[in-house]
Amino acid sequence: PDWSTVYEYRPKKGDPDDIDNILKEYKPVAHRIRQIIDLLSPAGVQRLRNMEDGDEIDINAAVDAMIAIRMGEQPNTRITMRNVIKNRDLAVTVLLDLSESTNDVIEGSDKTVLDLTREAATLVATAINGIGDPFALHGFASDGRHDVQYFRFKDFNQPFDDESKARLAGMKGGLSTRMGAAMRHAAQQLLKQPERRKLLLLVTDGEPSDIDERDPQHLRHDTRKAVDELWSRGVMTYCLTLDANADSYVKRIFGENNYTIVDHVDRLPEKLPT
Repeated sequence: PDWSTVYEYRPKKGDPDDIDNILKEYKPVAHRIRQIIDLLSPAGVQRLRNMEDGDEIDINAAVDAMIAIRMGEQPNTRITMRNVIKNRDLAVTVLLDLSESTNDVIEGSDKTVLDLTREAATLVATAINGIGDPFALHGFASDGRHDVQYFRFKDFNQPFDDESKARLAGMKGGLSTRMGAAMRHAAQQLLKQPERRKLLLLVTDGEPSDIDERDPQHLRHDTRKAVDELWSRGVMTYCLTLDANADSYVKRIFGENNYTIVDHVDRLPEKLPT
């Protein structure tokens, strides 16, 4: 069958102080992540050159024109420039894999994969929030094609406040990872945003799988198809995988330059897309 059913569930709440403690522990990392995300869609003044009716003379272009005249050549008459305000134009959905495997303890650490997922989500969300880009923070798990469970910790029209932090702090891991269905569902809300650039940032600890799929290739192909579908509709997908062995499959799903492996939250700044 080529269908699945997605149900939205109300997330349980935890202690928002847990999220604030993550921010205190990784404050330098959060600052660096903000710088990187800021570069994804820079705002500020942009200088447009090579114009005929600009607001001021472009000295370099004027000098080139004078040289051309002295050499008996036809000068370029576009010797003015104009400064324009370039607004940020990026909307982001951070989508978290909340499958059972996130309860596993990371090798060489006392933290679980879910702890690392929560830390990564907290730092990325705080960075985006500080810049002012609209973003949503969602999660998913699945129990077969009939029950893909989807959780909204923060929507685009909601602030990243204690309410959102409480939902993020209370998230639990369980069930399986029907990735393609969750990505398509996440994209529906993302595509409604007016921003021109749209990014779906997936945080996962493994490849797609589910209890009713015996052939692992099927869900890999379905996720790859979802990536292609989203790209054709203007949504870029990027995968932050917490699986140290992901090289064997993640490149085929997301593309060579659209994923990275993160084994510790301190390494997030060097791993994010730039």
